[in-house]
Order: sequence, then structure tokens, then C-alpha cells
Amino acid sequence: MTDLSYVGQELEIFEHARNWKRYWSREIRSCLSGDVLEVGAGLGANTGFFRSTGVSSWTCLERDPGLVEKMRSRFVKEHFPFDCRIEIGTTESLSIQRRFDAILYVDVLEHIEADREELRRASRLLVKGGRIVVLAPAHQWLYTAFDSAIGHFRRYNKSSLSALMPSDGEIIRLDYIDSVGLIASLGNRFLLRKAEPSLKQVLFWDRFLVPPSRFIDRLTVNWIGKSILGVWRKT
Repeated sequence: MTDLSYVGQELEIFEHARNWKRYWSREIRSCLSGDVLEVGAGLGANTGFFRSTGVSSWTCLERDPGLVEKMRSRFVKEHFPFDCRIEIGTTESLSIQRRFDAILYVDVLEHIEADREELRRASRLLVKGGRIVVLAPAHQWLYTAFDSAIGHFRRYNKSSLSALMPSDGEIIRLDYIDSVGLIASLGNRFLLRKAEPSLKQVLFWDRFLVPPSRFIDRLTVNWIGKSILGVWRKT
């Protein structure tokens, strides 16, 4: 990952998936408190969904200077309510003296080739009892030209994601989410075969598929889904 520019063009499209962002942010908000590090914050489109009195500071870490400028403009426009610091770089560029209560990867880990090493660095940046939270695309058999085009090295399942987690802690949650979205992804994978979703497709998924997913995910106890959510705690 020597190129500092983000290769994908999908961030602006998925920025409109507000039902989806509300869904997964509610699922993990209770895991985020104290000093939080958001790795690969991109445009900052997700950060506002984590507004909580339990968060004392929030650091948005982003390696692409162009995205950082857009994120800064967004935060000024939206009058961001809690202490939010924006830094250019990666976990490799952070001082080993830094410590966080939670480190968050939202659709980021799949972009990092050395993902195991990344999570080990994250563990070293955590206080005891701190948490790593990962939301990532699920199932390698769903990997398409779209994944490749936006810089995904892989997709994950429960086995592959749990195998990455550092040894100095424990997994406290590992679930699939968006069961209905999985069916739509299968349709695209085997029928439509489109390399990139349109805004119209994303809005349809967000408005009509995400709401029933929230119900069905509970009904199926998060057994299936097109995304995977993992939470790890440092012991």
C-alpha cells in the first residue's frame, strides 16, 4: 500500500446508504467509548453515526490527503459535536505511545494486504480491555470484479476473520449481518454480473432490503449475511 490515493470511487455512492449505516452503527455503538480511533475514515460519512456521550475523543485516521480535505469540509459544515481529530496516516505512522479504548475498521480491513499485521499493531495501541471492531464484506465466493476494482484483497468469513485476531485477547462477537442483502448480492454475482453498483441500486438496497434484514437477522441469529461484524477485546 504505497500509493496514498484511494483507488475506489464508490464512497460517494454508498454515502447515501443511511439505513445501512444506522443499522450497523447501532449494533456496535455500545463497544465504542472513551478514546476511539477510526482507521480509514475516508470521507467521514460514517463518523457522525457514532455520536454518543460515552465517547470522550475521536481520531479519524486516513491515508489519502484528498479524502482528508473532504472530511474536514464535512465536519465544519456539520458542526461535529464531539472532540474529533483528523490525522493523515496509518497505524504504522502512529506513535507507539498512543493508546485508545477502541479501534474501528468499517469496510477497511479488506483493503489492507497485511491484515494480520494490521490487527497486531492495533492491539498494541489499545489499553487493557480495549476493543477492535471490524465490519467487512463477507464470503470470498461473493468476490467480484467490483471488489478488485476498489482495492479489496479479500472478503471474510467467521473462520478467516477470527484467525486474524491477536492472541492477547478474546473475540466477544462474530456475526453476519444483512441477510436480505446477501440474496441481492447473489443475484448480482450470478445473474446481473455488474462490476459496479449504481446509485439507483444502492438506494433500492438501502430503502427496501436493509429494513427487513434487521428483522430477519435477529430471526436467524445472524447466521447469514453479506457483511461480517467482529468485536475483539484485549485481555
